[in-house]
Amino acid sequence: MLHIALDAMGGDHAPRPEVEGALLAARELGVKVLLIGAPHVLRPALYAAGWTAEPIDILPAGEAVFMEERAVRAVRSKRNSSLRVGIAALKQGAAVGLVSAGHTGAIVAAATLYLGTIPGIARPALATVLPTLTGRRTLLLDIGANADCKPAMLDQFAVMGAAYAERVLGVVCPHVGLLSIGEESSKGNLLIRQSHALLRRQAPHRTFVFIGNVEGKDLYAGVADVVVCDGFTGNVVLKTSEGLAAAVLTLVQQTCAAASSSADVLSGLQRVRRQFDDAEYGGALLLGVPYPVVIAHGRSTGRAIYNAIRVARDAYVQNVGHQIAADAAVAVPTSPAHRNGVAQTYNKSV
Repeated sequence: MLHIALDAMGGDHAPRPEVEGALLAARELGVKVLLIGAPHVLRPALYAAGWTAEPIDILPAGEAVFMEERAVRAVRSKRNSSLRVGIAALKQGAAVGLVSAGHTGAIVAAATLYLGTIPGIARPALATVLPTLTGRRTLLLDIGANADCKPAMLDQFAVMGAAYAERVLGVVCPHVGLLSIGEESSKGNLLIRQSHALLRRQAPHRTFVFIGNVEGKDLYAGVADVVVCDGFTGNVVLKTSEGLAAAVLTLVQQTCAAASSSADVLSGLQRVRRQFDDAEYGGALLLGVPYPVVIAHGRSTGRAIYNAIRVARDAYVQNVGHQIAADAAVAVPTSPAHRNGVAQTYNKSV
């Protein structure tokens, strides 16, 4: 049975959603959950939620990293935090994946500092799956791990995203797009234009198809399997999408409820809501570190935590890290100038 570590102290409403998600995952996903936090808090919460014989262990942690804290400072100073205990469980082999709904910056910092990155990858990136009108899923990265990027980083995001799409989403020869303000290669800021040129130049050596620039309107149209961008842009896109989806679905429900009480109408709306509900996608997988690390939303529900555990399990079972390492070894050019450029990008961003 695979063991998944779960930071029970990181979310906005911790530990209730974490406890609910852990119980649901232990019952349905065939995993053992290592719930991390204060035992005197977690044990009563588990029993209150109906814990009986489900495979859940508690890993004691006396501290938590809070949202308002400086990421790197908190990670380094709070050695007994639920986040650091979870990272240690990964590194020591006690768990095969980690889920946390805590401080995104702290999770990225802890994973990078103490787990390192996959050879050939300078910086990890956060990736999330978006639903589309065609039923084809689109992987978007980076959505917040790296606000400032260089072309070499976006190039690596494409390699990692394609590996995930192939291994976990089952896409053969993924189509990768670069998020820009126009389809033409001349469109976009300096970062996008240089990234486009680099991706185009490397295209013959890749196992994926680079389709060029895609626009914001294309994200939910299903034109690409993977879309890459810098973390600042990706985070704005994601938060805007979440807000718009919630607003539109609420308006549709209100309108239909006023017009008709048909059970079929409401049932159909519920299916649409589930399709566009971020809780059904669990969390963002941190691609580029050697172990599956999934960052869930701070306001995650128990259902979202359950799905985040599923994402971590699937990433481990499908050996996404190995695929990324293999693809990165092929994709990264061997010229000293390029290697130096990647090293400088990494050093400046840490």
